[in-house]
Amino acid sequence: MSTEISGARRRFAGSLALGLAAGLAGVRPAAAEGATGFRFTPYPAPRPLPGLSFLDAQGHATGLAAFRGKVVLLNIWATWCAPCVHEMPTLNKLQQRLGGPEFQVVPLSVDRGGVFTVRSFYQDHFIDHLPIYVDPTTRVLDALGILGTPTTMLIDRQGREIARTLGPQDWDQPSVIAQLRRYMAQPARAGALRRA
Repeated sequence: MSTEISGARRRFAGSLALGLAAGLAGVRPAAAEGATGFRFTPYPAPRPLPGLSFLDAQGHATGLAAFRGKVVLLNIWATWCAPCVHEMPTLNKLQQRLGGPEFQVVPLSVDRGGVFTVRSFYQDHFIDHLPIYVDPTTRVLDALGILGTPTTMLIDRQGREIARTLGPQDWDQPSVIAQLRRYMAQPARAGALRRA
């Protein structure tokens, strides 16, 4: 048991270091910079995701399957991650702009303090449009192959990953919103997204 906890802590510490380095260096392995700014670059084909289980604001178990039928922006973050803190207000504005039956920002915190820690953070930073989701076990890091926080994944209506980016972004920028609207406009039956 102690070996398992020790291993999880090492992976978590590594994730923190990589996340901070990515934020400072602006690393975006699955994205390309262009004349219009940040762009998701979709994979050649959507990738299936493992069944994930995490908790909602009431402490009830939920998962990505609850969002089937929507385009989802899954953001893996933590309150102790400086780049995450930087981008949370922009995710809040993005959810305010686009959130609804077609689109959802799912901010999944890996804080060990769980719901209480995230709720306090939201209150302190005036985050009022984002729901609370937590994985205090940090199992999501291994399940999704997360190399650092923040990591953000774009998920199609069938629950498949179509792109990811590492490091903080300004999610409320007009060029990013326009790009996400293009993904939302794709037919639900499409097997793969065309490059935006």
